[in-house]
Amino acid sequence: MAQVSFDRIDRRILAELQANGRMTNVELAEHVGLTAPPCLRRVRALEEGGIIEGYHASLNASRLGYTITVFAMVSLKSQAESDLRAFEDHIATLAPVRECHMLNGEIDFILKIVARDLQEFQSFLTSSLTTAPNVAGVKTSLTIRTAKHIPGVPVDPD
Repeated sequence: MAQVSFDRIDRRILAELQANGRMTNVELAEHVGLTAPPCLRRVRALEEGGIIEGYHASLNASRLGYTITVFAMVSLKSQAESDLRAFEDHIATLAPVRECHMLNGEIDFILKIVARDLQEFQSFLTSSLTTAPNVAGVKTSLTIRTAKHIPGVPVDPD
């Protein structure tokens, strides 16, 4: 996919919304130096162009009881496209899996998984992950702490 070119105002809109998706259009317009109507037109164009994919709330996992974050490296028996799709389709149904990335190299997929405790994770691992279609092996690493977590992508506003 070709990289899209944005002007300074578009980049500022993206940076502001990525930092605070709850701000009103009037607040956004003030931050980027526009009046509300042209600001809204730009935001809608960015949404319609698929640049802004959606808006969501950032939740505190531990306050919701999810105290464990695990990264699982999954190797598959076959890398045929139909087998990759079957695995991805299965993973899409598993709520504890928050991210799934296909890799090149020794490991086929890396998953980010959340659980309330080690027992819940162990149960998930043995009942839902190691039994998934085409899985040859799973290696897991529990997160000790997170030093950096910034959702989104870098946007240089200027």
